[in-house]
Amino acid sequence: MALIHSFNKTGNILFKYRGWIPIALFVIAVPVMLLSNATIICCDSSKLTLTIVAITCSCLGECVRAYTVGTTPKGTSGRNRSNQCAKVLNTSGAYSVTRHPLYFANYMMWLGVLIFTANIFLICCCSLLFALYYERIMFAEESFLEKEFNGQFTDWSLSVPAFFPKLKKFRKSTTPFSFKTVVRREYSTIMALSLSFTFVDYLRYTIDLYNYNLLYSFNVHRLSLYISCFTIVMTVILRTIRHKTCWLNEEGRS
Repeated sequence: MALIHSFNKTGNILFKYRGWIPIALFVIAVPVMLLSNATIICCDSSKLTLTIVAITCSCLGECVRAYTVGTTPKGTSGRNRSNQCAKVLNTSGAYSVTRHPLYFANYMMWLGVLIFTANIFLICCCSLLFALYYERIMFAEESFLEKEFNGQFTDWSLSVPAFFPKLKKFRKSTTPFSFKTVVRREYSTIMALSLSFTFVDYLRYTIDLYNYNLLYSFNVHRLSLYISCFTIVMTVILRTIRHKTCWLNEEGRS
């Protein structure tokens, strides 16, 4: 099999499971965090600074996701989950500054969690793995889009970067922002993110990740846990509303 076909085949397989891969990487990476002492913090003040940076990074990623999801029409490359499909080519809004805004947003979100671990080795390794598998997915997506839109895709790809945004090229989205769409699609993402932060928070609070000693007895009263409980409750409520009512229907979307 030619290498280009191999990349395309692998990319399409990874595309179907792209929502689960970051979680799998995170689970695999946890032992690394426990066994490596490549820390980048050494005092309480630096821990607080790193925590603020981590949360800010993840929040920015979720904001990019929310804007992209809320301004992307149905039947396009930014809305499909299982198969490649695109009735139109997204070139405005988030897609005017990067060809893969959702993947950039995902990286920002998970980078925040990685920063929260305060482990250089973990940040570097997970970033490398993230780049390797998303490169295959992006290759498969762009191969499909090039066949579907030919010259239009070529012109767009030559002027818009593949991953890191070029903000000065921003053009307002042709699709009006839909808050309902964001709520409908993002509640599970926010829950997964909050649970990840909570898990790392408890590891940081109960275990000395740098000398492998128990720091404190297990204490359930952590702010991160309360936030996660709130997101779980909201997820259950919103999921029920989504499946039992029409309140979150995406009316007016083409």
